Amino acid sequence: MAPNTLTPSERLPRTLGLWSALSLVVGITIGSGIFRSPAGVASHVMHPALMLALWAAGGLVTLCGALSIAELAAALPESGGFYAYLREGWGRRTAFLFGWSQLVLIRAAALGGVAIVFGEYFLRSAGVDPVTHVLGARALAAAAIVFAAATNIVGINVSAIIVNASSAAKFSALGVLITAALVLGGAHGGALEHLVAPPGAPVTAGGIGLAIVSILWAYDGFADLSFVAGEVRQPHKNLPAAIIGGTLAIIAIYVLANLAYVYVLPVDTIAKSPLVAADVMTTIFGPAGASVVSLLVAISTFGSLNAIMLSSPRIFFAMADDGLLFAPLARVHPRFRTPYLAIVLAAGLGSSLVLSQTFETLSNTFVLAIWPFYALSVAAIYRLRATRPDLARPYKVIGYPLVPAVFILAVVWFLVNALVNEPVTTGITFALILAGVPVYQVMFRSASATGIRQRSRSRR
Repeated sequence: MAPNTLTPSERLPRTLGLWSALSLVVGITIGSGIFRSPAGVASHVMHPALMLALWAAGGLVTLCGALSIAELAAALPESGGFYAYLREGWGRRTAFLFGWSQLVLIRAAALGGVAIVFGEYFLRSAGVDPVTHVLGARALAAAAIVFAAATNIVGINVSAIIVNASSAAKFSALGVLITAALVLGGAHGGALEHLVAPPGAPVTAGGIGLAIVSILWAYDGFADLSFVAGEVRQPHKNLPAAIIGGTLAIIAIYVLANLAYVYVLPVDTIAKSPLVAADVMTTIFGPAGASVVSLLVAISTFGSLNAIMLSSPRIFFAMADDGLLFAPLARVHPRFRTPYLAIVLAAGLGSSLVLSQTFETLSNTFVLAIWPFYALSVAAIYRLRATRPDLARPYKVIGYPLVPAVFILAVVWFLVNALVNEPVTTGITFALILAGVPVYQVMFRSASATGIRQRSRSRR
């Protein structure tokens, strides 16, 4: 068979407009975190005012990242997103380590964590306690991953329709919850005193750092649109607009949602409430209110699952196309024009972990594994401005060089804190990432050179 000489952008057509791109940013990010992470944050920081301040601070750090990544997305609008930025900024070995981490840790953890929340809230919407029916929640989670993979194989537009439709559910759930809590919560135990209550336990620097891990899980996804940048129309304009606009909307929603939680429930109750949105609605409306909002949350998380399945397999596709992963993963379905084998791989990885790991384990592993690469990607802005000054940059970071530096320093701080406070799990995560170095040297280093030559020919 003759080698495929088409570039990835020619095999994966640009079909996503601004609204679909913006919906993907919101759809991926507002998935499970805002409905599940508040319990983890409150358990580490049992101080309501400080908890709200941390959600705002996490949003500020994320905005610095979004403002920075938008420059890279506009300058390098290729499938693979962060993989492409790391490859161009720091070389193919670093890019391979990112893809390796996606393969052994990140994608499975992301899909599994979101799918578990879907299963839990879906059972809660039917009046079934997910705590006593763990296996049922896990089975639903695995089935959701398989279904999301199938819809993404059929076509990117099918998945985009699901994501767009689920965005209505997630905004409805959050809108009803925030409005009901702030307007009606006072008659059902809600009180401003909850916001100024004394800490339920001493607050430590280590606890703050661990709380931020949960917060960053909720904010993660702000730049996942970059993974499908090669399929976005007018990428130089639409990518920065969607990434920055979506991030600003998410920050506002998250702060308001947590304000609603704290207004209705004391912080020590939130710390014991993994399904906090349902518990808030139970307090105000009883079981019927909990069922309605749980169903909306289930739809929301299912949409997020579809959005992740839409974006993340493009990393494997881009790596295989570069010769840094097994070649069949770069195959495009002849009818549906989607990277179907990469999607199948992502679904298999997610399904395997969702049946064996807890939400907390998956979310912590995900954050510790991927955010170092976010920092390296943002740091590539400094390197590329020095080494490739002529690279077209339709958008440049607002506040350069300070804004990228704030993001990088914040990520370094929470990683060091994680190493100090949870050295075993953090060390294992980093060891698995670094295990990719010998794999690259043995299996893909020579293929990398071939990939360079092929990309050079395709650009002529």
